[in-house]
Order: sequence, then structure tokens, then C-alpha cells
Amino acid sequence: MKRTLLSALTVLVASAAIAPVASAAEPASFNIQSARLEALDARTKNSVHKLRLEHLNNQTKAIEDIQAARLDALDARTKYTGK
Repeated sequence: MKRTLLSALTVLVASAAIAPVASAAEPASFNIQSARLEALDARTKNSVHKLRLEHLNNQTKAIEDIQAARLDALDARTKYTGK
């Protein structure tokens, strides 16, 4: 009787110790729909990021062009006034 009780207790403790590991090792149910949506989100975020960077670069270039034109005009006025 004592031996049976000890064996049952051992099995109970072993199964309690292994259960969390076994459930963690099981793959979560794979949902193809959610995987596709995640991939689409990642691509969309990358595209939006690239478009934002391109827009920012265009704005920076436009500002640089405006500043250069202003400096040229100022130089021209300064040279004209200085003569």
C-alpha cells in the first residue's frame, strides 16, 4: 500500500513538473490569416516610412535651394550696392 501511494505521488509530482514545459513546447495554433496581416502591416509600415523619408528629403532639398537663392540674391544686392 505504501509503495502504491509513493508511486502515485511520484507520478503526480512528475506530471505536475512536466506539464508547464509540455504546454510551452506546444506550438500555438498557427493562423495563416493573422500571419498574412502581420506581413502586410510590416510591408505597409516600411513603405510609409520610405515615403516619409523621401518627402522629408524633398523638403530639405527645397529649403536648401531657397536658402541658396536668397544668399545669391543678397550677394547680388551687396555687390550692386557696394559699387
